[in-house]
Amino acid sequence: MMIHLADTTASTNPLLPSWPEFIIGTILFVLVFGFLARMALPRIQQTLAERTEQIEGGLARSEEAQAEAQQLLEQYRQQLAEARHDAARLREEAREQGAQIIAEMREQAQAEARRVTEAAQAQIQAERQQALTALRTEVGTLATELASRIVGESLTDTARQNRMVDRFLDELEQV
Repeated sequence: MMIHLADTTASTNPLLPSWPEFIIGTILFVLVFGFLARMALPRIQQTLAERTEQIEGGLARSEEAQAEAQQLLEQYRQQLAEARHDAARLREEAREQGAQIIAEMREQAQAEARRVTEAAQAQIQAERQQALTALRTEVGTLATELASRIVGESLTDTARQNRMVDRFLDELEQV
């Protein structure tokens, strides 16, 4: 009765297979599935396991590389901070040395200026004394000549000439 029902349904409904086709299809499905489960499934599982290991190993290596890179970055940052600190210290030392050199140069310049000023003062004083001496001599000579012409007699006495010249110059200084 079932066979008859299957035969009648198979001819009327194209989607329902006939019983012989159903049994043969089931047997072939079990055979193909068994073959794939026995032969292909272990290889697929092995390939998946290898890929999983590669991915996990790659992740571990990348984590190690990232940790190493982070450590190197921290070392570089520390070295950079030390270099900046050293540069700041060297700049400060250079500023201090520059200020010290400037102070020394100022002292030397002031000492040189004092020395030049003192030498010029001494030279001026010497020239003044020399000019005064020359002036006294010349004024004395001129005054003696003028007085001798006015008086009409010779005033060649040296002591008298010196007294007269000194008195004349003292009167000029007071005016």
